[in-house]
Amino acid sequence: MKNRHVLLIDKNSNTFGNIQDAPTEDINFHFANSINSANEALSRKQYAVGLIVLDAFISDNLEAIESLIAAHSRTEWIALASPALLEVPTVRSVIARAFYDYHTLPIDRQRLLMTIGHACGLADFRLALHQKPGDEPGYHGILGNSPAMRAFFQQLEKIVDADLPVLIGGETGTGKELVAQAIHAHSRRAQAPFVALNCGAVPQNLIQSELFGHERGAFTGAAQRKIGNIEAANGGILFLDEIGDLPLSLQPNLLRVLQERTITRIGSTQSIPVDFRIISATHVDLQKAIDNGTFREDLYYRLGVVHLNLPPLRARHGDIPLLANAIFNRLSASHPQCRANGFTTQALRVMNHYDWPGNVRELINRITRAVILCDGKLIGPADLGLNAEGNAQAARTLEEARASFDRNILEISLRNNGNNVSRAARQLGVSRVTFYRMMNKHNIAAPH
Repeated sequence: MKNRHVLLIDKNSNTFGNIQDAPTEDINFHFANSINSANEALSRKQYAVGLIVLDAFISDNLEAIESLIAAHSRTEWIALASPALLEVPTVRSVIARAFYDYHTLPIDRQRLLMTIGHACGLADFRLALHQKPGDEPGYHGILGNSPAMRAFFQQLEKIVDADLPVLIGGETGTGKELVAQAIHAHSRRAQAPFVALNCGAVPQNLIQSELFGHERGAFTGAAQRKIGNIEAANGGILFLDEIGDLPLSLQPNLLRVLQERTITRIGSTQSIPVDFRIISATHVDLQKAIDNGTFREDLYYRLGVVHLNLPPLRARHGDIPLLANAIFNRLSASHPQCRANGFTTQALRVMNHYDWPGNVRELINRITRAVILCDGKLIGPADLGLNAEGNAQAARTLEEARASFDRNILEISLRNNGNNVSRAARQLGVSRVTFYRMMNKHNIAAPH
């Protein structure tokens, strides 16, 4: 059954005359008299088309109209405006970027109905291309349908509730923290804290305090008691990312906590019982680190009761279109200025042939760049920074190209979110800890 529901948004229903009363080929008209009531109506029902009388809401702020459209991107939007309003540059800009079409007031009924009919048809096409959130193939928010990921999900399903230490291996950018969060969310500890610490992002002189906490006056600068990450994770899950970067001098301390299930804050002699599940992750080969004397073998066996290895993106055959479209839908909904509706066939083909050395994180970064910078209706290879053969277009080294992309995306996200790190991290789909680590890696000063 085609969606032929149209939402009329106007403070004065008479603007539309008798359009909703006359025979209209099974088009069902509904009315909202404010932006808020329109949002409420759209949250309850999917409308194929939305009509907005801009003259009625222009004083309310164009940003509110843009936010409405961005939040309901699967509705096709048609603007209705007076000739005078259409001469305003800001109004013309919003119409060009956000609307399917526009009509000049007063309404030409037949012309408008024809446009609505075309927009309803386009909305049906678009709706068929989009899966509802949660319908995508994958496991608890981790998308994937490739043989490699299906095998990974089978392993993950077996250990979610086992309450054993888990060691997640995989290249940088594959989504190891997302796996840890999925384990937490679907384990018996789901209602307790999930505490994450990146061992490579904290200076060595501070990591002991971060893990174990300290008492007031324990050292210079310790002005008050600090609860460490291990104690904060009591009852829940402690996630230690880049465990291979944990200083060798601190590894016996962590081993002792795992054996005795107690901690002692720096500057204290009191043992505090702790009950937590530890999940750790690394992109380095810990067996080689053991051979090199930089990682303790006994700690390795304590952490790796269960091993999971997350496949790199280049090994996930068939997953790239699924991931790319899901990332695009999420990002375009939060960027009202995005003009694109999706990817060209060539862009999808090029992404399938690219090696993705930065894995899913690089895919997110390139699509974020395209969403922000693309001027066309479809994202092509050039918008992604790729050429027709699926190679990066920069003439720099691979590491320099990756670093440049990461830094640009971080800076753009911070600017777009008013230097709010939490909002910027959510927009990029990473944790606050990971965002800070990436800022530190690329020498981006923390906002004040």
